[in-house]
Amino acid sequence: MTTSRVIGLVAGREFTTRLRSKSFVISTVLILAVLAAYVVLFSLIGKESTAKIGLTGQATAMSQPLSAAAAKLGRQVQISTVDNEDDGVQQVRAGKLDVLVEGPLGAPTAVVKSTLDPVFQNVIEQLVRAQAIQAVLAQAQLPPTALNAAQSATVKVSALEPPDPEQGQRIALSLVTGVVLVFSIMAFGTAVAQGVVEEKSSRVVEILLATIRPWQLLAGKIVGIGVVGLIQVAIIAAAGLTLANTTGAFTLPTVAFGTILGALGWYVLGFFLYAALLAAAGSLVSRQEELQSAITPISILPTIAFVVGVNLLIPNPTNTISTVLSLVPLFTPTLMPARIALGVAPAWQVVLAVVLMIAAILVVTWLAARIYRNAVLQTGARVRVLDALRRS
Repeated sequence: MTTSRVIGLVAGREFTTRLRSKSFVISTVLILAVLAAYVVLFSLIGKESTAKIGLTGQATAMSQPLSAAAAKLGRQVQISTVDNEDDGVQQVRAGKLDVLVEGPLGAPTAVVKSTLDPVFQNVIEQLVRAQAIQAVLAQAQLPPTALNAAQSATVKVSALEPPDPEQGQRIALSLVTGVVLVFSIMAFGTAVAQGVVEEKSSRVVEILLATIRPWQLLAGKIVGIGVVGLIQVAIIAAAGLTLANTTGAFTLPTVAFGTILGALGWYVLGFFLYAALLAAAGSLVSRQEELQSAITPISILPTIAFVVGVNLLIPNPTNTISTVLSLVPLFTPTLMPARIALGVAPAWQVVLAVVLMIAAILVVTWLAARIYRNAVLQTGARVRVLDALRRS
């Protein structure tokens, strides 16, 4: 048989077995459930809630200025007049009002159930100060407009770059994309390593290698499992786009579609890189109990890169450390998609990252195939990496 035919048969067997497994179905359903919860929660958080404010006694005179001040800050308020203080307190206790303002205008009291929104506390305090100033002016027999010029003095802000109104959505999109990629790459990469150890411990690999070459077996295993992972990522991507469109959680359809479509490509590159490394690590041991210790140094790399990179990206998307790390092949699959979602990755950096990833995949695959060929038939004690590389 031709090489492509051999690899195709191995890949087909792995594809069929993994796609029909309960673990694939359960993991896909769980990820979709978490994704749905995240999108719904994000859409609910993104909607501004209306604050219900009750006024009683002299505080009813604050209705119009309070409403105007809240509107200026972009907050929605529903102001109502309460007949008496006791009734207002009961409404606050029952959750019908968020805050009740009562007492004299110069020193009102804000009654809340537990805490007062700092924004509204600041608004009320400003109105109280304005009332106190008016009282002082009256005592000094000065007109109410005497301090208008001083009160209207403001700081002029000159921004070198216009603020991005969609920054929050971009951050959320980058987080979701990064988490899905980290999980998928490592889950299916680990499945490759587990398959290698299973065949080695059961001695099935000895029968297989009597008819096909080691690298053909390794390539078929990686391709078959990789396609299953790609299908899962595609399902998650389609479900995510549908949910986002249905709930209105994202108002960036072009950015979301481009980011998610690109994530499929980053998954392919990341999976081939890490699957080759994990397969080589799996070939060094003979029992499933030893596998975790063998693959841990590899499996923690994308997680560390994502956690460190995201913590640097959120406060400062253009920081140098994240930019450099996103060009390192081992970190690229999880960091570069996040930078693309944030809109801070220029085209030349994306192209360079892809080129470096392909070069790294070629080198790593060659080394992994050598380690796999020399170690997969060695049973018993764990094989050292240097020994596997030295054997001809």
